Amino acid sequence: MGPKTITAVTSISKVSGKPFARSSALVVIYGEDLGRKYDLDEGKTVIGRSSTCEIQIDHDSVSRQHVRVSVKGGRCTLEDLGSTNGTFVNDETISGKVTLRNADLIKVGRTVFKFIANDNIEAAYHDEIYRLTTVDGLTQVHNRRYFDEAIERELSRCRRYQRALSLMLIDVDHFKKINDGFGHLAGDAVLKEVAAAIKKRIRREDLLARYGGEEFAVLSPEIDHKGVVQLAEKVRKLVEGHEFRFDGAPIPVTISCGTATIGKKTEDAQALIARADEKLYEAKEGGRNRVC
Repeated sequence: MGPKTITAVTSISKVSGKPFARSSALVVIYGEDLGRKYDLDEGKTVIGRSSTCEIQIDHDSVSRQHVRVSVKGGRCTLEDLGSTNGTFVNDETISGKVTLRNADLIKVGRTVFKFIANDNIEAAYHDEIYRLTTVDGLTQVHNRRYFDEAIERELSRCRRYQRALSLMLIDVDHFKKINDGFGHLAGDAVLKEVAAAIKKRIRREDLLARYGGEEFAVLSPEIDHKGVVQLAEKVRKLVEGHEFRFDGAPIPVTISCGTATIGKKTEDAQALIARADEKLYEAKEGGRNRVC
């Protein structure tokens, strides 16, 4: 027999008692390295495409030296370094220096960071990691994982209380043309605005999720088939009438919608999704910018 192997035991009290960094941080909530945390130490941190930057984002939408974060005495400021595509804080282009506040969203190229202040960095970081598992970083609506769990819960309630449950699948028409004609940054902006427009129109009880690249899903408890078709038509008209612009250029945007309502009690989530998807395909084949 070889030497006896001893299993190491780590005490939770020892882990929780360890000191943790009190510095502020940036957490990637959309883009490559999703969930990565960058501690912001006293001094200056440059974000850009160059390998000499403290935070490197190797994407052609990012300038070599794009933006600088400065930390002095616990105060964090952000300054654009003359980047080609600009730096956005909470969807507003910055000019000069701005002071960062807890939970500010910073967009550099196609990457979105969330700023976490230093007052409770450990708890805030763990909260943010949990949020990343349920929320889409770009559009700030629920993600596919959360939707998949939610539809199972709602189906169970639907059967238990014998109530209606409807699903709407939404696809942005000719989204590839938008990306090709206006650029991926414009495409990202369109997705955010579409999500915001849908969110304004649906009820608080409805669940909105980014289902795929340019596809969204709305789960509507206690709405029958007639009701979900009416809701989908309201959403379609709202998007059609909304003025989408990026860098001053207007972008024509419409959506197609497929709807389905739970039928047999034995129908599962996949069957409901498949029926809504079939109707979405029908709407797209029928000329787009319509509800089926």
